Amino acid sequence: MNIDRKLRLTAAFVGAGTRKDLAAAFRKVNPLTAFDVDRADKWLQGRSTPRQFSVYEDWIRLIDLPMPADWIIDCDVDTFIEQVCSHHGKERAQLERRAAAFGKPSAPEDDRGATIAGRYVCYSHSWSPYFRGQLIRGVLSIEQENGPQRLTATYSEQLPTMPLKLKGPVTVSRRSVSISVSGGAEDVSLFFSLLPFSPPGSVLGGYMMGGTILGPDSQPSVTRMVLVRIKDDSTTNLESAYLEPGVTVPQDLARFGLKLHQPDLADEHLQRFLTRSVEGGADQVSREDFQRLVELFDRAWLGR
Repeated sequence: MNIDRKLRLTAAFVGAGTRKDLAAAFRKVNPLTAFDVDRADKWLQGRSTPRQFSVYEDWIRLIDLPMPADWIIDCDVDTFIEQVCSHHGKERAQLERRAAAFGKPSAPEDDRGATIAGRYVCYSHSWSPYFRGQLIRGVLSIEQENGPQRLTATYSEQLPTMPLKLKGPVTVSRRSVSISVSGGAEDVSLFFSLLPFSPPGSVLGGYMMGGTILGPDSQPSVTRMVLVRIKDDSTTNLESAYLEPGVTVPQDLARFGLKLHQPDLADEHLQRFLTRSVEGGADQVSREDFQRLVELFDRAWLGR
């Protein structure tokens, strides 16, 4: 049956990093699902299997395959992977790699030396009333200090009135990446709350919070943000932080030497991720939307 491996592969497919994330994915397809977080711990260890058939019915809906629910029980792992990948256009090696990492604590550095440290070009929505509706570009550099567990970030923007340069600590945990930077003549503080990092770390995503800098008053503000890793030798000396109207993120990324094979599709995924949710009053980024970006930018970063 290999239910434990199939569950980990399912977690990788839906972008879940923990048992709670996986349970939340099951609740999306059925709010009354019998998938239980505590029992899932035993299932993931291979110590037992779900006894209620409704779990498999919810499961087949979650992975969205045209199969009966008991197919999950009967098929071997290779067939399970093949069907998920072929039906949804996933890359097998990447899915297996993420499945193997499921539930394990994230670290700034993995066994292969791939780290979150590096340079990222960042895209978010302008907070300034003078540039309403435009995207703004920043550059984030993450460096190791005194060992891989201590990380420092430097965030910069080339604003019309001044260059902005802020520094602060980076915290990488199993559930998130948090960055708090401050400084500058205006005593600016910004906080980044990002989805968990996973190698090769071609893209990060989440929220940036702080106060408006260009405007008559400082207003508490938040924006979705995408951070795309760029090569260390890429130039970042650009004249303005604000993208001109009509310029897409993939077009701007080309200035940093990153050319995507499907720029129109990339732009569609980026726009979807950067557009805030209006459901229930709370804005929460979709793991599915972020996973699309991960697959797209991982391929570009690895030259696939």
